[in-house]
Order: sequence, then C-alpha cells, then structure tokens
Amino acid sequence: MTPTLIWIAVALFAIGLYLSWTAGRLDRLHARIDATRAALDAQLLRRASVAQELATSGVLDPAASIVLYEAAHAARQAEEEHREVAESELSQALRAVFGDAPQVEAVREAPGGVAAAEELAHAVRRVPMARRFHNDAVRAARALRRHRKVRWFRLAGHAPFPLAFEMDDEPPEALADRATG
Repeated sequence: MTPTLIWIAVALFAIGLYLSWTAGRLDRLHARIDATRAALDAQLLRRASVAQELATSGVLDPAASIVLYEAAHAARQAEEEHREVAESELSQALRAVFGDAPQVEAVREAPGGVAAAEELAHAVRRVPMARRFHNDAVRAARALRRHRKVRWFRLAGHAPFPLAFEMDDEPPEALADRATG
C-alpha cells in the first residue's frame, strides 16, 4: 500500500507542478498584454499629439487644420469604450489631410515642417506595429485561456478576458512613403 501512496503523491505533485507552470505562463502573458497596451497607448498619444501640434502650427490650410485638430483632440480625450472609434477617425482624418503628396510637400516647405512631417510619419508608422504586438499578445493569452485545464482549475483567476484593440490604422500613403526607420 505504501508504494501506491507514493505514486499517487508523485502524480499529484507532477499535476500541481504542471498547473503552477501553466498559471505562471498565463500570468506572464497577462503582464505582456499590460506592457503592450501601455506601449500602444503611448504610440496613440504620440500620434494624436503630433497631429494636434501640426494642426495648430499654421502650416495647414484652415479647413484641414480644423479637421485634424478635432480628430486628434477627440482621440486624446476619448474614454476607453470609445477609444477605438476615435482613433479610427483620427486615422481617417490623417488620410484625408495627408492623402496626397502635395500637401505633405507643403508642410515640409514651411519652417520646421521637415521635422514635423518626419515626426508624424514615424508616429503613424509605429501605431500599426504597436497594435499588432498588443493583438498578438491578446491572441496568445486567449488561446491559453481556452484550454480546459485553465477553465476547470480557474488558473486565470479574476483577470478580465483580454480584448484586442481593433481600429483603422492605415497610414496616409504620402506619409507612409516618407517613414524610414
């Protein structure tokens, strides 16, 4: 009877060790989601700030300035449940204002315009990358959370189910062509 108890104890220990490893992995994925979401938020804020700064610089025509400023302001002030829509609207405004190369060239010709255009080009290029990293982390956590062992043993604890950030992040062609590194 003693060898049976030893084997049961070893099996329980192995199962516990495996569940602990899985819970740790899930915890690391949730931490990765938090980190990638913070990076995404920083890139979105940077894009909105640069767009807002450019809109108030006097380089753009008044109509484009108003459209860009309002979209950037709405993106910066949006509450979490409306953030994806506000950021998509900023992307659409950026495409409307900087959809053609002559507008970008006009910005570049203004004093300080080269730096502003480059900064905006970098900002609009980094948003899709940050969003992709975040959504990849969410996808990995969701895949692990779907396993039966995670659900049955409640290894996710009280952590909310991770949600992807879905938005229109296509950069304007005239700016995307200018982004280098």
